[in-house]
Amino acid sequence: MKEDSCLHAALICLGMLYYSHAMSTEKLNHIRPSLHGHHEKGKEGQVLHRSKRGWVWNQFFVIEEYTGPDPVLVGRLHSDIDAGDGSIKYILSGEGAGIIFVIDDKSGNIHATKTLDREERAQYTLTAQAVDRNTNRPLEPPSEFIVKVQDINDNPPEFLHENYHANVPERSNVGTSVIQVTASDADDPTYGNSAKLVYSILEGQPYFSVEAQTGIIRTALPNMDREAKEEYHVVIQAKDMGGHMGGLSGTTKVTITLTDVNDNPPKFPQSVYQMSISEASIPGEEVGRLKAKDPDIGENGLVTYNIIDGDGVEMFEITTDYETQEGVVKLKKLLDFETKKLYSLKVEAANVHIDPKFISNGPFKDTVTVKVAVEDADEPPIFLAPSYILEVQENAAAGAVVGRVHAKDPDAANSAIRYSIDRHTDLERYFSINPDDGYIKTIKTLDREEIAWHNISVFATEVHNRHQEAKVPVAIKVLDVNDNAPKFASTYEAFICENAQSNQPFITITADDKDDTANGPRFIFSLPPEIIHNPNFTLRDNRDNTVSILVRRGGFSRQKQDLYLLPIVISDGGIPPMSSTNTLTIRVCGCDSNGSLLSCNAEAYILNAGLSTGALIAILACIVILLVIVVLFVTLKRQKKEPLIVFEEEDVRENIITYDDEGGGEEDTEAFDIATLQNPDGINGFIPRKDIKPEYQYMPRPGLRPAPNSVDVDDFINTRIQEADNDPTAPPYDSIQIYGYEGRGSVAGSLSSLESATTDSDLDYDYLQNWGPRFKKLADLYGSKDTFDDDS
Repeated sequence: MKEDSCLHAALICLGMLYYSHAMSTEKLNHIRPSLHGHHEKGKEGQVLHRSKRGWVWNQFFVIEEYTGPDPVLVGRLHSDIDAGDGSIKYILSGEGAGIIFVIDDKSGNIHATKTLDREERAQYTLTAQAVDRNTNRPLEPPSEFIVKVQDINDNPPEFLHENYHANVPERSNVGTSVIQVTASDADDPTYGNSAKLVYSILEGQPYFSVEAQTGIIRTALPNMDREAKEEYHVVIQAKDMGGHMGGLSGTTKVTITLTDVNDNPPKFPQSVYQMSISEASIPGEEVGRLKAKDPDIGENGLVTYNIIDGDGVEMFEITTDYETQEGVVKLKKLLDFETKKLYSLKVEAANVHIDPKFISNGPFKDTVTVKVAVEDADEPPIFLAPSYILEVQENAAAGAVVGRVHAKDPDAANSAIRYSIDRHTDLERYFSINPDDGYIKTIKTLDREEIAWHNISVFATEVHNRHQEAKVPVAIKVLDVNDNAPKFASTYEAFICENAQSNQPFITITADDKDDTANGPRFIFSLPPEIIHNPNFTLRDNRDNTVSILVRRGGFSRQKQDLYLLPIVISDGGIPPMSSTNTLTIRVCGCDSNGSLLSCNAEAYILNAGLSTGALIAILACIVILLVIVVLFVTLKRQKKEPLIVFEEEDVRENIITYDDEGGGEEDTEAFDIATLQNPDGINGFIPRKDIKPEYQYMPRPGLRPAPNSVDVDDFINTRIQEADNDPTAPPYDSIQIYGYEGRGSVAGSLSSLESATTDSDLDYDYLQNWGPRFKKLADLYGSKDTFDDDS
C-alpha cells in the first residue's frame, strides 16, 4: 500500500512537470488578436499594430485516473476586456461540457468533475465564449480548444492468448525458434515508457530462453530427448516501463512439446522366443507373435519383420501387423510330426523410415531366434484347399464329373474319410458326391441361362470318429454352350412413307442372345435365301450388333399394299453358330412433305381421296344447322295451342256473352233435351262442355254420379263439381255452368230470379238457410223478407 502511494505521488509530480511545459506551449500557441493594441511606427512612418492577447489559457492537460477529493482544475478562461466586475459571463460548450467539464461563469475556471481514462478517450474538443451577463451579447468570438488526457501507467501488459502451445523437434540445435508470444499495453506508446515492453522467462530454464524485445522463444539446451521428457511448461513475463522498477507486468503460459524423430533403433526384449504348432494346422495358420520395442512413435516407430535364416525358412513365413507393430509367424507349408518335430528361425526387426541425420545412432535393426515345436494332435480332416471352384458344361448328361474335393486325416492313424453334400445348400439335388473319393457328379442336366453358379458345401468325416468333421465351400460354375439363337431385342414395327426414297434407312434392329458373350455377339443379319433379292427392302450391317433396314425402291402405295412382313435371319458368333428367323412388320403410311406420319389407314386414305377435310367440315356444319331448325320448328308447333273459348275480342279476362235467344220454358222441348237433365245416367258418358274444344276425351270416374231419378240437388251439384275439378279439359279461368235440372217435386218451384223482380211472392225462402253454405247467398237475397221490410 505504501509502495502504491509513493508511485502515485511520483506520477503526479511527472504530470505536473509535463503540465507546466504544456501550459507554456499552449500559451504561445493560443494567441488571438484583440480589439485593443499598441501602435508602433515602422519604416517610412508606417504605423504598426501589435495585437494583444484576447484569451489567457492557464491549462490544457488533465491527468487521467485522478482520484483527489476536489474536482481537478483543467484551466481558466479570461478575456482582457474582463474588468473583474462580474459583467462578463463565460460559457463552455462541446464534448463533455456540463457533464465532465464545468466552468465557473464568473472566473472562467474549468474543472473536471469525473475521473478520466485516456484508454477510453484521449482528448475532448471544447468551445469557449465570453458574453454579456445581462444581455447575453457575445463580447468575443467563440474559440475552440482541446483538452488532452495525460496518460499514466495504469494498464499492465496483456498477452494475446492466456495459453500458448508449440512444438519443436527433439534433439534440435541450440537457438532453434519455437514460437513468438506477443503482449500489448493499452497505455500511450508516444508518452514515456508506459507502453515499452520487455519480455523475460520466469519458468522453463535452462531448456528455453526468450528474446527480450521480440518475445521469440528459443531452445537453450542441445539434444533434448522426447523419450526422456516430452512436454515442458514455460512462463513468459512482459513488463512495461522498459522493464524497470515500478513497471506493470503480465504473464502467459507456453506448453512446448518435443516432436519425435527416429533416433532410436528397435530392440527385442528377449533373445529367444519359444513357439509351438499342431501338425494338423493348415498353411496360413498363425504360429505366434513377437515384438521389437521402439520408443519412437508414428512412422518413426514403424518396424518390419523378416526371416533371414534358419531351417524353417521354407516352412514358415512372417508378416507385420502394423496396428500392433508385431511380427506374426505363420505356417507356410503342411507339417508332419513324424518327419520333423522342431524348427529354428532367425528373425530381424528393422525400422521402415530412417533419418539420415541420426544414422550414426544405428544400425536401426535387431535380430532374435525363434524356435517352433511341432505337436501331435487328433485333428479333424483337412481339405487341401479352403474352398473349391469347379466347372461343368451346361447340357451335360446326368452323371458327368464336375470335379473333386480332397481331405485327409492329419493324424498318424490316417483314418479313412467319407464325403457328403450338405443338402441345405443343394435343395434341388443337382449334384452327388462319391463318399469315398470326393468326386462330384451331376444328377440333372444344368442350364447356364437358368442358374450360372451353384454354391454347395461338402462335409469330410473320419470313418472311425464321426465327431471329427470338416466342411468346405464348393462353387460350381456352369460353362456356357451355344444353345440359344439370337432374337430381336424387342418387338419391332416399322413405318415407311409412300414417298420414301431409295436407300433410305427407316429403322435399326438390335438383337439379344441369352448365351454368354463368347457364344453371342458378333451378330450377323441377313435375308433368307429365298428373298435375298427382295425388291422392296435391303439390310445394312452396322458392325455393332445392329442392322439398319433400308428402302430398296421408292414409290409405295397403301392402296396396293399397306403391310409388308420382312423375315430377317440373325446368326451369332458361337461354335457352332445358332440362328433364328424373325419377322419385321412394316406399314406403309401417308406422310407430309417433311416426312412426318399422317395416317397409316388405307380406308382413311380412300376417304380423303374423294373429299377434303374442309369439305367434310362444311357438310357436317350444314347438317347440324338443318337439325337445329327442325327441332325449333317442332318445339314451336307443340307449344302453339288453339284458344279454349272463341272470343269476339282478344281479351282473356272474364267476359259476358250475350245470346238473343229466349228460351221457351219448360214446355220448350226443342231447345234442349230435358230428358238428359232429368235422367243424368241415361247416356253412357259425360256431357261434353260447349265452351271449349277438348284435346282428348275425358272419361268420368265411375261411382261419382247420383242414382237414377234422384231428387237430391245437393248430391247432384257435388257430383258436377267433382267432375269439373277433375276434368283436365276445364279452362283455367272462371266459367258459369248452367244446370236446368231443378229436381222432381221441388217445393221452391223455379229458382229463376227473372220473375221475382217484377212479381210479388208470398213464398217462404227461409229454408234456404238449411241448404248449406253453397245456398247462403240465395238465403241472404230471398230469406227474412220481414227483416228487410222493417229496415226499410
